[in-house]
Amino acid sequence: MRFRADGGELGEAVFAASGKVIQFPGFLRAYVEGSDDPNARLADQEAILPPLSRGQQLEARGLTPTEHSTQPPARFTEASLVKELEERGIGRPSTYAAILETIQDRGYVWKKGSALVPTFTAFAVTNLLEQHLTGLVEIDFTARMEDDLDSIASGDREANRWLHDFYFGRGAVATAGNGAERVTDVGLKELVSSSADQIDARAVCSLPLGKNSRGEEIEARVGRFGPYLENAETQERATLPDGLAPDELTIEKAEEIFTAAAQGDRVLGEDPETSKPIYLKTGRFGPYVQLGDAEPAKKGAKKTPKPKMASLWKGMEPGTVTLEDALNLLSFPKTLGTNPNTGEEITVQDGRYGPYLKMGKDSRSLKDHEHMASITLDQAVEIYQQPKQRGRAASTVMKEIGEHPDTGLALVVKNGRFGPYVTDGVVNATVPKGQDPTAVDLDRAVELIAAREQKMRDQGKDPRAPKKRRARRK
Repeated sequence: MRFRADGGELGEAVFAASGKVIQFPGFLRAYVEGSDDPNARLADQEAILPPLSRGQQLEARGLTPTEHSTQPPARFTEASLVKELEERGIGRPSTYAAILETIQDRGYVWKKGSALVPTFTAFAVTNLLEQHLTGLVEIDFTARMEDDLDSIASGDREANRWLHDFYFGRGAVATAGNGAERVTDVGLKELVSSSADQIDARAVCSLPLGKNSRGEEIEARVGRFGPYLENAETQERATLPDGLAPDELTIEKAEEIFTAAAQGDRVLGEDPETSKPIYLKTGRFGPYVQLGDAEPAKKGAKKTPKPKMASLWKGMEPGTVTLEDALNLLSFPKTLGTNPNTGEEITVQDGRYGPYLKMGKDSRSLKDHEHMASITLDQAVEIYQQPKQRGRAASTVMKEIGEHPDTGLALVVKNGRFGPYVTDGVVNATVPKGQDPTAVDLDRAVELIAAREQKMRDQGKDPRAPKKRRARRK
């Protein structure tokens, strides 16, 4: 039902009421599920509406605002993408691994945890295919090709003839457009060569973001050296930082990037030891500090020496970085001293995956940059006296649940790298977001393990299969 209200400062408004009409109450006269009061209504049930007829005029005696929020669909993971391909009839189990490897190797997606995040390059390639080679990316066309290949494999079709027709065409009159029929009529060779002249590379590689506060169009573009921002009116440009997902690039974020780029290199001061200037810069991987200027390459040298650089730590804002902060950043890697137990030198460094200690070939991760800045030689020696954890950080046990009623395996809740999960030592099942891990009981644990195991089996994996032992080299 809809109610229309006129007037008010914001003009006309439409209100709605939804529910169900009970034409025959049946057992509902005697029983209401979850309540001893037949007149009561459960909170998650639909509202009961009175009998209504089409065109009946109603009076809105009261309005109750209710809040409703939606969540965007989750990003694809490798598992969910494979499931989607299976449902659409694209690929085969033997090709899924190659598909996942290809889209990552070519820079179409990058992994953020377990999620596959599309890149700006992926959007540009998709624009090109959808606008100029539509037939090659139609879901039905891909699925039909899979059927044709199956026919070839079973001997029902001749492989050479099929390949000839696919590449050179069947010699039939081309249908309009560039859909699946056109591909099979004119062939791939003619379709690609005829489309090449129509492609506007600049338009294909442009992703409109909207207008900034001054009403100027802002676009994200994919260039030869990576993605960048461009103001369509002023031609102002700024490099997009690596690791920025396309859905995180808003107009507000774009203006921040433009502002940072406009500031250019800022001199923070002079290094007291070398008398070289220290700059604050913004690059492809974000803001960083640099000691001195790049020196010209020496004659015959293969590489040009680069000045010392250090990225800003998490939480540091470029606008508030001081000379003291820059000197601290540039002081790493730093030698803490010699381990009295081994006689080896211990250094503390900042790496790609965070701060860590290094002693010979033995590296140990540190908690954060504050830990890196404050750690002493004695503390480092104590860390090296502890046994090294292999692979991922050890998961901590949050709760012991009991034995699985079918397998007899011990069920526990652990807190791992990607959050809490239930495990029986063989199958790991994530505890759903929003559920208290410590509240998981035996029945719920068995349910989660069973669901995860079934999902793995649907993907062609047997989690209970014995592990193959690797042959030892002689």
